Amino acid sequence: MGFDSQDMTALLLTLKLALVVTVLLLVISTPLAWWLSRSRSWLRAPVAALITLPLILPPTVLGFYLLLAMGPEGPIGYLSERLGMGSLAFSFTGLVIGSLFYSLPFVVQPIQNAMESMGERPFEVAATLRAGPVDRFFTLLLPLCRTGFITAAALGFAHTLGEFGVVLMIGGNIPGETQVLSVQLYEHVEALDYPRAHRLAALMLALSFITMLSLHGLRSGKRSAKVLGF
Repeated sequence: MGFDSQDMTALLLTLKLALVVTVLLLVISTPLAWWLSRSRSWLRAPVAALITLPLILPPTVLGFYLLLAMGPEGPIGYLSERLGMGSLAFSFTGLVIGSLFYSLPFVVQPIQNAMESMGERPFEVAATLRAGPVDRFFTLLLPLCRTGFITAAALGFAHTLGEFGVVLMIGGNIPGETQVLSVQLYEHVEALDYPRAHRLAALMLALSFITMLSLHGLRSGKRSAKVLGF
């Protein structure tokens, strides 16, 4: 027996979540990484520590505090209610917000490392050629940091695919709304339905492996191009 309709719904919801979160994280992480790579402010260390906190913080702890924040009495929940968006807890939008926080360091750090490795010289040369900020971003920063952006996108996507603790705390287990693959897998195991659990686990393993294999393939291709002089 293959995947049933509920498993397929969970798969599509998980892919949708990962794609939305990855795109948003790239937009959010780019200015953050730029500021962290260039700033000399005393705030740099606290901000960097806050961004990397999800790397060591138990997902259930992060999910619990995000749930409180998105609840009716929390600041995010209060704002969403005022804007007519309703409660964000136990909704797809809530999953997106939680995933943004949880996967943020996996996207910020590769971009920041790529920006720091550039140094100041390319921007100094661009300034002498009167290149504006937009020109420098698209013709200088993006090409030189391409590997960092690709790595960030792959890690953010793969990490969001496998989230469990945060999404379970924030979204619960609502089919078609918050029931992603990891939660669906847990439900199969809890019901002792190991054949279906095996299939979902194998699917998640395959998706993660294909994502990372594609990343390493792109990196190898870039190194080969450099050797050949392209």
